[in-house]
Amino acid sequence: MKVALVHEYLNQYGGAERVLEHLHTMYPAAPVYTSMYAPDLMPPQYRQMDVRTSFMQRLPGVHHHHQSYLLAYPLAFEGFRFAEYDVVLSNSSAFCKGVITPPETLHVCYCLTPMRWAWAYHEYVDREQLGRALRRALPIVMHYLRLWDVAAARRVDRFVAISRAVAARVRKYYGRESDVIYPPVDVERFAPRAAPPDNFFLIVSRLVPYKRVDLAIAAFNQLGWPLKIVGDGRDRAALERRAKPNVEFLGHLPDDAVHDLMARCRAFLFPGLEDFGIAPVEAQAAGRPVVAFGGGGALDTVVDGETGVLFRQQTPAALADAVRRCADLAFDPLAVRANAERFGAERFRRELGAYVERAWAECRDERAD
Repeated sequence: MKVALVHEYLNQYGGAERVLEHLHTMYPAAPVYTSMYAPDLMPPQYRQMDVRTSFMQRLPGVHHHHQSYLLAYPLAFEGFRFAEYDVVLSNSSAFCKGVITPPETLHVCYCLTPMRWAWAYHEYVDREQLGRALRRALPIVMHYLRLWDVAAARRVDRFVAISRAVAARVRKYYGRESDVIYPPVDVERFAPRAAPPDNFFLIVSRLVPYKRVDLAIAAFNQLGWPLKIVGDGRDRAALERRAKPNVEFLGHLPDDAVHDLMARCRAFLFPGLEDFGIAPVEAQAAGRPVVAFGGGGALDTVVDGETGVLFRQQTPAALADAVRRCADLAFDPLAVRANAERFGAERFRRELGAYVERAWAECRDERAD
């Protein structure tokens, strides 16, 4: 089975890139097709991959300003050729599922989400600082991108969603069914500690609007309890201006320091609506409960009252109430850890590998008939 991997872009590192690394572990001979690639912005191990880029690699400033080339991505991915492959496996949150494959090539899309900013446009831009001209032009652009996105989804042979929430969106926006296989989390890198937790709550996040760190700051301004925030982003200065002295911004920290904070915190906070959310699973792997908004992937990963607390409205008051409830509950670190183990990396590779093998066999049988 000759496999090709397809990924949106390689100029930033996050959850999608962690998934890609596991896909490459599963299929080490598979080339990675992507719109553009900035080796200096990616971890060293990416230099060992066979990365193949589109014409976008030559566009000026694309590595640092890839959002400016929004309308180029459909052309970029439709321009690749895959006639020599048995299976194309796309790792998609936007455009890369739009590749055009021959009839005899199986295309499996591991769907991180339908493109969030196109299908939830108003929710996304309401918290963004956009100029008047851009706010007028973007709805027209989004209309045509949604039309393209639906057409691109029809080219996919099989959809695999990362959570039940994403499966519901695939059904709603594309009219397609999908199987759910949870993404890989490196739970073995975390462990509960024997000592009681320290007296602080924790957020680990990029500081951008949709992560809703503003909710946590407002809630902890009311509570007056210690909150540590790890991460950086364009919202950091504005968030720091809102925060009272009990909220501490730590910026970017090395992995070992983050793991230590996760193991020592009273609870981990996850106030945004996410498609899955790796960080809450990592916190549970460290034996700590999670206070999360009750939507999206958190409904799959956090067991209310057993491994954390869910709140149903994205308001400071609702989050503050959930934090108080969490502080009043007793959580068994080993039980919290056991819940996280359901999302381990070995499980992901086993389930997705079996799924692709089965789908390819079914595809060959259909062609034989």
